[in-house]
Amino acid sequence: MLLKDKVCIVAGAASTCGIGYATAELFVEHGAKVVIVDVAIDERSGAALEASIRQATRSDAEVLAVRCDIANAADCDQMVSAAIKRFGTVDCLVNSAGIVRAKPLVEISEQEYDLVVDVNLKGAFNLCKSVLNFFLQKQNGVIVNVASAAAQRGGGLVGGAHYAAAKGGVISLTRTIAREYGAQGIRANVICPAMIETTMLDGLSDERLLGIIDGIPLRRTGTTREAAGVCLFLASDLSAYVTGATLDVNGGSHIH
Repeated sequence: MLLKDKVCIVAGAASTCGIGYATAELFVEHGAKVVIVDVAIDERSGAALEASIRQATRSDAEVLAVRCDIANAADCDQMVSAAIKRFGTVDCLVNSAGIVRAKPLVEISEQEYDLVVDVNLKGAFNLCKSVLNFFLQKQNGVIVNVASAAAQRGGGLVGGAHYAAAKGGVISLTRTIAREYGAQGIRANVICPAMIETTMLDGLSDERLLGIIDGIPLRRTGTTREAAGVCLFLASDLSAYVTGATLDVNGGSHIH
């Protein structure tokens, strides 16, 4: 078990078909105690998510679901405090929270821009800052942020300029954390997924999807579990000498 008894916060995990949920499930399989975080969580859905992970992993895993609006710094602080109160510590943050909007730049309104940047970039900043305050006390901790290939290629198949810019900021944020806090035993890395089987692909027609797949060296889309596996590697001691890295999870669709 790569994460036995580690306490891991996974943000953006309310959707059972998302990377966040798949990561939470895989982490539990590897012995972690997991805090599932999402703005969409309420008492009922939180209990259902906890039960779903226990059932999927066939275990009595320690799972805590917490509602958190990551665009609100106070919410993030309270969520981390709740995790520490329940489990006594936090060892890892995986930030998979995000929203995507596809629209030409000149059609993006100020409100749409603010929403996308608030969740994707400000939210990442808030989450990282909240866990860093605790990681600095213990002189140890791991951060894994989920960005996007859109940040690398300039725009995306399903994301607009505001989405790409925000995810580009997540890459720079992660590298800055790695540089500033490596001496304190804190590692920070980022993954850039593309063409993963989530709801982000729902807007693509079958014809368009097949055309895109034809241009992917692996000739298929990726699964959320495959993306989660990269998060597991970065969260575990297998990557103990890796920090400030950007790992592509795209089947070779963006080789650079």
